[in-house]
Amino acid sequence: MEKTLRQLIEASNRIVFFGGAGVSTESGIPDFRSVDGLYHQTYDFPPETILSHSFFCSHTEEFYKFYRDKMLVLNAKPNSAHLTLARLEQEGKLLAVITQNIDGLHQAAGSQNVLELHGSVLRNYCTSCGKQYDARYIKDSSGIPRCSCGGIIKPDVVLYEEGLDTVTLTRAINAIARADLLIVGGTSLAVYPAAGLIDYYHGNKLVVINKTSTPADRRADYVFHGPIGEILGGQ
Repeated sequence: MEKTLRQLIEASNRIVFFGGAGVSTESGIPDFRSVDGLYHQTYDFPPETILSHSFFCSHTEEFYKFYRDKMLVLNAKPNSAHLTLARLEQEGKLLAVITQNIDGLHQAAGSQNVLELHGSVLRNYCTSCGKQYDARYIKDSSGIPRCSCGGIIKPDVVLYEEGLDTVTLTRAINAIARADLLIVGGTSLAVYPAAGLIDYYHGNKLVVINKTSTPADRRADYVFHGPIGEILGGQ
């Protein structure tokens, strides 16, 4: 299994990686849809409701209570999958990392061309004046974090009911269309429009790496079921 993937990587020079929550769970960051993910835990409101634009506007303090507790895992470290992808980019073989994650671990591992479809917890901005704040400021704040101007600070993440950044989405589509090897890893491919990005790949080396089956397994050229850190990290 690992030998097959290694041979694919060695024979490719325009690799694109498209990943989701499963890439970061091995770094200790909880996902949403696994058996022990956030959707299976009990809160006053469902996580999908809390992490929505309308809830942020109407229940801002409750939003931040959940957000600080569950979304800001600032001590997480990159795992072997992150490090392998960074190395492949440094070797000139990997065009881009496209991620649904908001934790910044790909950049922490050394990846440069990271397309963050859903934004990043590391960036926060005042909704009034636009002043930038880091994640530590949010983590250490209480109640509703406010700017020095008095405005409410919002994480630069794409909440439910919000659209993806069109520039990032276009760059992701272009990268996938150019890829000679597309590796899809650690994602259930359940969230759209991100999950639809693989439709822009027209090559014959579509690799899916995930612990469980995905809707893309039947169309993939190669499928590996297991922890992505073990499978990709061994390359």
